[in-house]
Amino acid sequence: MLTAEEIKREINSLPEKEYVRLRKWFSEKDWDKWDKKIEQDSEHGKPDFLITR
Repeated sequence: MLTAEEIKREINSLPEKEYVRLRKWFSEKDWDKWDKKIEQDSEHGKPDFLITR
């Protein structure tokens, strides 16, 4: 398995087009995680305090 430093070096060596594709993939992955977290929190009633305000 590659270390974070090795991955960083590889990312820095990517052509611009590939870097943009990777950045888009990371962004979509982050938003998917965010959506799942919001959904889980909602199922457990965590944001309910916002409704009462």
